Amino acid sequence: METTRLVLTGPAPTARDAAPLCARLARLYEDGARAVECDARAVTAPGLGAVEVLARLRLTARGRPFRVTGAAPALRALLDLVGLVELLGEAEEREPPGRVEKGVEADDPAV
Repeated sequence: METTRLVLTGPAPTARDAAPLCARLARLYEDGARAVECDARAVTAPGLGAVEVLARLRLTARGRPFRVTGAAPALRALLDLVGLVELLGEAEEREPPGRVEKGVEADDPAV
């Protein structure tokens, strides 16, 4: 599958950048893009503005293939903190909740 590239400018996208980027992403899909990769290499000072931009881009994609590439460790950590790490196209690695049994036997007493 061919991937189309959308580039975020840096060093710190703001909420004002979201609308034009979302419009550009929508046009890419309308013009036939099957998958879009959002290149975030220029985002070197991420903040909540960058999170808003990426969240709105994800909503604009509406289930179509969309992922972020080139994210610096600070952006990765921020996306993980707000629950958007799946945008990086990587499996989430979370600790299993404490005191949860993986299986229950029929004769186990209720807790």
